[in-house]
Amino acid sequence: MFILSHWFSGVKVPASINFTYICFMKQTVKVVIGFLLLVLVYSCANIGMPNGGPYDENPPKFISSTPNPNQLRYKGKTVEILFDELIQLDKPSENVIITPPQRQLPVVRALGRRAVVELKDSIRENTTYTIDFTNAISDNNEKNVLENFTFAFSTGDVIDTLEVSGYLINAENLEPMPGITVGLHNNLDDSAFVKTPFLRTSRTNDRGKFVIRNIAPGSYHIFALDDQNRDYKFDQLGEGIAFSDSLIVPTFEFTSRQDTLWVDSLTIDTIKTVGYTRFMPDDIVLRFFQEKFVRQYALRPERSQTNRFTLHYNAPLDTFINPVPLNFEPADSSWFITQWADDKASIHYWLTDSTVWKQDTLRMEITYPASDSLNVLRPKTDTIALTVRVTRDAPEARKKKKDDDEPDPIVFLGMNIKPARDVFDTISVVFDEPVMELNKDWFLLEMQIDTLWESAEFDFFPDSIDALKFYINRKWKYGEKYRIAVDSAAIYSVYGKWNNYVSEQFGITQEDQYGHLWITIQGVDTLPAFVDLLNGADAVVRTVRVKDGGALFMDLSPNKYYARLVMDTNDNFIWDTGNYADKQQPEEVFYYPKVIEIMKNWQVEIQDPWIIQALPIYRQKPLDITKNKPKEVTKQKRDYKNDGRNRSSGNSNPMGRGMGF
Repeated sequence: MFILSHWFSGVKVPASINFTYICFMKQTVKVVIGFLLLVLVYSCANIGMPNGGPYDENPPKFISSTPNPNQLRYKGKTVEILFDELIQLDKPSENVIITPPQRQLPVVRALGRRAVVELKDSIRENTTYTIDFTNAISDNNEKNVLENFTFAFSTGDVIDTLEVSGYLINAENLEPMPGITVGLHNNLDDSAFVKTPFLRTSRTNDRGKFVIRNIAPGSYHIFALDDQNRDYKFDQLGEGIAFSDSLIVPTFEFTSRQDTLWVDSLTIDTIKTVGYTRFMPDDIVLRFFQEKFVRQYALRPERSQTNRFTLHYNAPLDTFINPVPLNFEPADSSWFITQWADDKASIHYWLTDSTVWKQDTLRMEITYPASDSLNVLRPKTDTIALTVRVTRDAPEARKKKKDDDEPDPIVFLGMNIKPARDVFDTISVVFDEPVMELNKDWFLLEMQIDTLWESAEFDFFPDSIDALKFYINRKWKYGEKYRIAVDSAAIYSVYGKWNNYVSEQFGITQEDQYGHLWITIQGVDTLPAFVDLLNGADAVVRTVRVKDGGALFMDLSPNKYYARLVMDTNDNFIWDTGNYADKQQPEEVFYYPKVIEIMKNWQVEIQDPWIIQALPIYRQKPLDITKNKPKEVTKQKRDYKNDGRNRSSGNSNPMGRGMGF
């Protein structure tokens, strides 16, 4: 611009050219100068926003360390590891595992390109230390993860190099168990697990896999522990555990494997035979469980209405608790009716003696099983006082108003009737308060034959734990039609209320709407076993015992199913957990590894027998119903072609930060 101005100022204009022409030339030069300035600014803006070249897709690389890797006779308490780029640590207190276990938490942090570990415990003599960073280290910009990076040194003259590995799964449902401590003891006494910390440890990854490194030769017991108080020993009964019945003897062998090099995702370049050291055992499977342990104690009782009170406990009870009156005298011993709550941890007491429930305060003595300081159940006696205010809903407060046509009181009668019922269904009858002696003749069940309704026989019986629930059952047949009715005022409650009128019609589903399933099973020879049929949420739909070499499921609704087999060692038809003190493992569980599809009017017989031990149990559960799915560590996809263009378009203001000249 300076040159143009200088040139213009040096031009000699002939006198014959008038003033108007001179003004026009000056204006033209200004336009040219402005245009050149705009081009210069735009080019400067573009120069200031390069795409930066290709992305960094490589994790940080180890450069050096203090001490050196596998250094002997190191007595320091600080470890510094240098990488080729800036790094960050993801949740080091959770993801960085130091062995031997540290009672005082070490300080683990990232400082620029360095990972720094400061040990707070005293240093042990002649010991190999292992720092397992798992997947905690990544670069600071692109978050490329340095997977399974470990560092070791020794305080003695030898560094231990053996390894053992395996999988930890939930014993009941074969879910992989991530983030659980797995440890070794060279003290082979059974008490070591509960009295002393682990000798060597590791932690399971998202697949439930663990690797315990830098082990000395010898024999070991192996355990898994959900270490809630971080003391590396099983000293809290609420902690989940796993243990092996066999001793672990680490060893190794020199062997080889095939490694494939690819030109691209479809073309193989080279297949190489690579030698490596295989550490064994590398197929340990631990089955994780929680012992059946609950401290038993009473919770605060309540009297929600005058004619009923409830005793609450923190865990299910095995028997009813009989209260002893203190400030009242019932007319007879049957002054209450008991009803379990659904979880059997609470008991409802319906008071049937009006002289009792009309009292404002009831004082009683109750004796119930409670855990002592050693967690042994012993009888404990408490005195309770139950008070309730009289409300409009209380029995004694229900009085008809003189000038009010208030409806007569009723006891609600409900039945789980729906228009289409499964052939295996049972009808439940539920009342909202206890009723007087109930007679099945008050229920009329009729079946439709052609256009006529004829009386049908049925079984009628009470629920085993709920005094307000009863059942109506019959051997239904496909396609049958029924109706059921109960006249009003046929049934009376213990408080003088009568039932509402009920009349319902329903039909039994046609056979062609169902499918049937037969599974041939191999590997179950001596012990009793049962098979759970599961839905897509891993919830039990139906359970049958294994008979005649297989499991038969009749009348299944069309759907996709899965199957789980339980080795029912005590033949109680439920899965039972383990117990370490008794050296009792949890009952074994196996999953059928495929989905089973049932369609209408189909009889499915699985052709290939289910060999329950054909696959390792940590590979049996179908991924579709696995809740703890493994997290794949994948590189971020990059759009190299359009990246520079996208970055530039994100800051297109020429007067913004792009002006770099």
